[in-house]
Amino acid sequence: MTTTVPAAHEAAVPAPAAADRRRWIALAVLLTASFMDLVDATIVNIAIPSIQRDTGAGFSAVQWVTAGYALAFALGLITGGRLGDIYGRKRLFLLGMGGFTLASALCGVATDPGMLVGARVLQGAMAALMVPQVLAIIHVSFPAGERGKVFGMFGAVIGLGAVCGPLIGALLTEGDLLGLEWRPIFLINLPVGIAGILLGRRFLTESRATRALRVDLIGTALATVGLLMLLYPLTQGRESGWPLWGFVSMAASPLVLAVFVRYERIKARKDGSPLVELSLFSVRTFAAGAGVQLTFGVVSGLFFLIWTLHMQLGLGWGPLHAGLTGVPFSLACSTAAGMSVQKLVPRFGRAVLQAGALIMLCGALLYLWEAGHYGTALQSWQMAPAMLLMGAGMGLIVAPITDAAISDVPAEHSGSASGIFNTTGQLGMALGLGLSSVAFFGVVGGTGQPGGAGPAAAAPAPAFVDATTHSLWWISGGLVLIFGLLFLMPRRAPAADTPERTAHDGAQAEQQPVLVS
Repeated sequence: MTTTVPAAHEAAVPAPAAADRRRWIALAVLLTASFMDLVDATIVNIAIPSIQRDTGAGFSAVQWVTAGYALAFALGLITGGRLGDIYGRKRLFLLGMGGFTLASALCGVATDPGMLVGARVLQGAMAALMVPQVLAIIHVSFPAGERGKVFGMFGAVIGLGAVCGPLIGALLTEGDLLGLEWRPIFLINLPVGIAGILLGRRFLTESRATRALRVDLIGTALATVGLLMLLYPLTQGRESGWPLWGFVSMAASPLVLAVFVRYERIKARKDGSPLVELSLFSVRTFAAGAGVQLTFGVVSGLFFLIWTLHMQLGLGWGPLHAGLTGVPFSLACSTAAGMSVQKLVPRFGRAVLQAGALIMLCGALLYLWEAGHYGTALQSWQMAPAMLLMGAGMGLIVAPITDAAISDVPAEHSGSASGIFNTTGQLGMALGLGLSSVAFFGVVGGTGQPGGAGPAAAAPAPAFVDATTHSLWWISGGLVLIFGLLFLMPRRAPAADTPERTAHDGAQAEQQPVLVS
């Protein structure tokens, strides 16, 4: 989950006392929407084996169920925020929530992998309309003195969602409600979404930016085409026998993205409303932070997918067993995230993030050793120390990285920087999920072809263990790269009262679930 922060020049208008109750009900609606989005992201991985068994989905379909959502979400985030600034945040929030609810229903009634992937892409696009409005509405609804309390509640919801998402998914999947197997993980959004729409229509207050940037549809189209030319053949190539067209497409992708960069420069000179403010990358700390965020997204996207498949297909655990095994990770991540922002980073600065990368690396290497040593006999309690290390290390990085990256960005560009930064993380996750075709599924072997029974029925469990250890080497390499990139970040976080820190308190809170999903 990510968002853009409203423009710094737009002042919050305190609501009169008579409207105080309405503000807090509206906040409950906004927090519920964020919780729903976060849970939906974390709930899916745990149900993937069940989806495969029921639909006969191949490896590539598994990747697109998650990567399609992440890619659509990432590409639509900045545009969604700008549409809210132009046409009204309440209107776009309700439109996004309605579309998200409809897409959830389509996911729940999907009859084949293709329909499910299409519905997930729609779900991600609708989340990109809904999510950016949340903090923007909070910004204009609550005065500065109350935002600390509000963001504290927001952080609590994020932590709760990170812990509850996998467990809710496990309970719904293993419970097999009404014989629907995995489908309730999506259908549960229907009553929540309908209630949110009805309450939002009544209690949310409409707002617009006083001077909104224009929507860059051409830039969005170029970025979409360029990234799909890379991700589609990367994801589909293995099952198609790595055809020539795939390599041609991946080789041409940088050319299309170069055209995108050229167009963005022209767009910036023409009307000052490019999709991506390229001048931000001339700020060394922001460029390095974006590199960290992209790599961290790749590591996270790959890790969460292979972790789920290892537990359920490699070790034969049920969804609830796998979900409970993930609780130490979630708790460690949430605890470390709170400590890093409140106590550690203000005192030790960049070293906290680097320590997080090293702790994660130790966890990944321990997990790698355990998976290879114990094989299919690995137990939850044996995995717990590695998960605690991975979770704690992730928490030390994911919470403070936004502030560290934008510390040298001019205040007038803080909103654009936050939107680009969060989008980069989502793109990294989509890329990591695409790379699983090589790092993970390529090792499992040529099973799970479209139309077959899928890997759950076709590949032996040891193959998934071997694929997990192979992928963990990729993850470890990514963490080493993150550790090196962090040397380019500022040694100390910005002071608590700087414009950059103030403008991005909300973005930092929203940033956590991106990498816990």
